[in-house]
This record gives sequence, C-alpha cells and structure tokens, in this order.
Amino acid sequence: MRRALRIMALCIAVSSLAGWALLGANRGWTKTSIDHRQLDLVTGLEYPVSENRFVPGIDLLALSWISAAVLFGGSLIRLHRRQQTTTHEI
Repeated sequence: MRRALRIMALCIAVSSLAGWALLGANRGWTKTSIDHRQLDLVTGLEYPVSENRFVPGIDLLALSWISAAVLFGGSLIRLHRRQQTTTHEI
C-alpha cells in the first residue's frame, strides 16, 4: 500500500510537470483563451484576435504537486495495530 501511494505520487508529479511544459509552461494563471495581434493585409493595420486555447498555469501545477505531496505524506503514516493478548486462566 505504501509503495503504491508513492508510485502514484511520483506519477502525478511527473505527468503534471510534463503536461504543463508541453501545453505552454505558462508561469501565470491558467488561461482558456489567448489574445494575439494579426495584421490586416489590405490596410496594414494590426487588430487583436482572441483564440480559444487551454494553457495551464502555475496554479494548476502547484495544485497537482500538492496532491502528490499529500499522497506521499500519506504513505509515511504508520498505523500500529494493537495485538490482542489472550490470557488463559486455569
């Protein structure tokens, strides 16, 4: 059980870091739309364009690392079971 919790914590930490890096590695808050400027070919003026795209931020990365830390911390807890002693009276 302890080993499974540690492996799950490691998988969460590594996969969240890889996903965060592959999807944009935004060091701000998580965004669901990106604004960028586009050039009009006829007039030569720039205008803002909003694109719907998910970019995970540092808040999502921190939340996943906190959950991985909680799982790892849960693997360190030791539960002692009491052994029942039986007495035989004659």
